[in-house]
Amino acid sequence: MHVTTNNAAASVRKGSNAQKVTLPGAKSNKTASKKKDEDEAVDIGDGKLTVPPDQLKLTEAELKEEITRTLTANNPHAPQNIVRYSFKERSYKPILVVDQMAVLFEMEGNLVHIDSDEGRRLRAKECLSEETATVDTEAEPDKEESETRATSVEDGGEAEEAGDEDRPDSVASKIDKKEPKITNQFNFSERASQTLNNPLRERSCQTEPPPRSTFSATANQWEIYDAYEKELQKQEKNKEKQKAVPSKKDDDESKKKIMPLETQHNDLTKVARVAKILERMVNQNIFDDIAQDFKNFEDPSDEFRGQEGTLLPLWKFQYDKAKRLSVTALSWNKKYQDLFAAGMGSYDFSNQGRGMLIFHTLKNPSFPEYIYPTNSGVLCLDIHEQHSYLVAVGFYDGSVAVYNLKKKGQEPVYMSTAKTGKHTDPVWQVRWQSDDLDNNHNFYSVSSDGRVVSWTLSKNELVFRDIIRLSLDSAVSEGPEGAQQPSIACGTSLDFHKHIGYLFLVGTEEGKIHKCSKWYSSQFLETYPAHSMAVDAVKWNHFHPKVFISCSSDWTVKLWDHTIKTPMFTFDLKAAVSDVAWAPYSSTVFAAVTIDGTVHVFDLSINRHEAICQQQVVDKKKTKLTTIEFNPIHPIIIVGNDRGYVGSFKLSPNLRKKPKTKKGQEAPKGPEVEVAKMDKLLSLSGELDQNTV
Repeated sequence: MHVTTNNAAASVRKGSNAQKVTLPGAKSNKTASKKKDEDEAVDIGDGKLTVPPDQLKLTEAELKEEITRTLTANNPHAPQNIVRYSFKERSYKPILVVDQMAVLFEMEGNLVHIDSDEGRRLRAKECLSEETATVDTEAEPDKEESETRATSVEDGGEAEEAGDEDRPDSVASKIDKKEPKITNQFNFSERASQTLNNPLRERSCQTEPPPRSTFSATANQWEIYDAYEKELQKQEKNKEKQKAVPSKKDDDESKKKIMPLETQHNDLTKVARVAKILERMVNQNIFDDIAQDFKNFEDPSDEFRGQEGTLLPLWKFQYDKAKRLSVTALSWNKKYQDLFAAGMGSYDFSNQGRGMLIFHTLKNPSFPEYIYPTNSGVLCLDIHEQHSYLVAVGFYDGSVAVYNLKKKGQEPVYMSTAKTGKHTDPVWQVRWQSDDLDNNHNFYSVSSDGRVVSWTLSKNELVFRDIIRLSLDSAVSEGPEGAQQPSIACGTSLDFHKHIGYLFLVGTEEGKIHKCSKWYSSQFLETYPAHSMAVDAVKWNHFHPKVFISCSSDWTVKLWDHTIKTPMFTFDLKAAVSDVAWAPYSSTVFAAVTIDGTVHVFDLSINRHEAICQQQVVDKKKTKLTTIEFNPIHPIIIVGNDRGYVGSFKLSPNLRKKPKTKKGQEAPKGPEVEVAKMDKLLSLSGELDQNTV
């Protein structure tokens, strides 16, 4: 706060403090000093101010000088040199903000309203003291009246007025009369009971910060492995030392300290969960460039390739103990789109042995999530669509099994045996179906023994039921009873219709494809003379109810309309075709792999005669591709080979083009659009056939 004053005004106001006092009987002094006061008086406005004799005399320049004073609310006794240790800057720093408030007076009390019940009770208790006080004041009025009258004679009328005011019966005396103090009933205490209260004190201390050191290092799976190995070696050395110097006390204590196997297993599972999370974090840091390509990379060179596209290599999945086995089957998990299962076995029928069921995830490409070793080679598998923890597996020895990923252990929860309808030849395909009327899960299998079997998961075992027995003369065999049993056809592939639950296709080793029904097992609904060699795969289209595709080792891939016995399209890939798969995002896109290490991707809406992508992904002299599968959500494919590796590839934008639309219009979506695209192709192929005829 700034205040500006003038010396002239200040000098005058100093004189204003002098007051003029007139006493009775001193009129002579008054007249004598009147002349002197008039000489020394200074006129200011209408009134006159008396200047004292010791008034400081200032010059004109000093009178006109303005003096500025700054008023602050700061406490002059507040300390200004308090310091504190700053852990952030690691040094002592002064505190700039100090509490400036100073408490001069503080009193706590409670008030009682005079008109309240409590106030009336207190006043009633003190009524006696009030009466005695009034009696004392009434006893003295005569004496006071005589004194006031004497002064009134000397002072005239002024004294009479003062005497009237001092009368005890006057209004002023009644107003100024003090009432006795009422005792506070809330915080009242006797003085004798009061004790000395210790003053409040605040004590604080600071210590030096603990020593710090900065440490940084990189961690990968090999360093983690080496650290575990060193720790195990230390533990083994300690055990050897303890064994070298045995004692009775130590033996007794060691026996007491031995933990049961169950508690040890629980501790290991807790550590394993944390270690798995840490391993995923380390792997995501190692393969960060591939993860960024998987998320964001779109090949810009597609703009200059016209209609052709490419495959971008991503992760490579492998397991050291499965290097000598072939990847015989692949299946994505429908619920967890980053997880897929790989069946490991062998196609060399003269050299059969163990197998393996492995689950990989895109989040950790360096090591499998689940590993299930098997006594026989795995040839096929399928993951349940609703219950993603159930996996059906078919083996080379003819048995089928169901694994539950929720259960601990490496053994299947269900396994077929010779007593429960086990196949006598290798099982080439298994497919989950909807639950039966009793809400039991079931799946179907096809084998080289010519049987198509339905398996139901009961409480304790697999219950089987033969659906169809395949034969070479296009008739279903009736079994050993009755007529002679015709020669058996070997089933190699199986697939159920996506919309009609009872309809399914069976491919055979002789090159034929049979259309069958669950409810009509005495005869095939239709037989298609498809290929000149074994049918390696047959699959229904995801969108169109009439279309399916097949491939064979006779180098061809054929597109079929199940209402027509001749193929609609035939594609010669110049090598034996191992597998074919429909894309989940388009009814006209499919991919096939050949044994020369090439992946072929077709989009019939763009080119009906040639593949829009032909890319060799492995060395054709050393490695053969065995199976292929599209991811249900992400634009990637996984490809297995006969050396135990699974490679993943991202489709370039040209391989997943959407139909062009006019500006301002939204692209049509839904299965109806995909069905219309395929119908257009089928109509074009029908017109071409009529023209050729």
